[in-house]
Amino acid sequence: MIYSFDDNFRRLVARRCAAFSPLPPRDAALGLKRAAVAITLLEAEDASGEVAFLLTERASGLRAHGGQWALPGGRCDQGETPLGAALRELEEEVGLSLGAGDMLGALDDYPTRSGYLITPVVLWAGHHPPLRPNPAEVASVHRIAISDIAQADAVDFVAIPQSDRPVVRVRMNGHLVHAPTAAVIYQFREVLAGRATRVADLEQPLFAWE
Repeated sequence: MIYSFDDNFRRLVARRCAAFSPLPPRDAALGLKRAAVAITLLEAEDASGEVAFLLTERASGLRAHGGQWALPGGRCDQGETPLGAALRELEEEVGLSLGAGDMLGALDDYPTRSGYLITPVVLWAGHHPPLRPNPAEVASVHRIAISDIAQADAVDFVAIPQSDRPVVRVRMNGHLVHAPTAAVIYQFREVLAGRATRVADLEQPLFAWE
């Protein structure tokens, strides 16, 4: 399905997010470090007028998860809300300054194998906001059309011997993107379609466990 970048789509996302009730963290997740990521909606780079979201390739020299595909985001500072962390990290990583009024909603917290509890925040960035990637943190920035992840074959699940939970993967930008990012994007796709699909039990590949 093709989504046009306009006020109708913004209102649709806001309605879908308002109708979705994020689950409270499970007891096992309460000791995890809090973090947040931004699902940043903006216009696609081409002339299609489609809606896209920002996806980054992390700089290879980062201490953790270098070279992996990720949504802008990171750990919450002391006393910082998930929204505050998502907005700060978005500006630090790609130079995009948004405010609390640009938030359309939030999804379920996702517990990671590396010790974080990630809150996904959905943000509206406008048509063509200027982006200034920070080379110390970001190797490249991409706009992924929502229609790409809406394809029936965009998401799949595989098994690994180390876990009885399915590993979720999403095909985007010519690559297989794994959880945690894949779990967040998969849930956003489902919420956008009006389905309250939960993802906390979806597994991550072994390389994301550290």
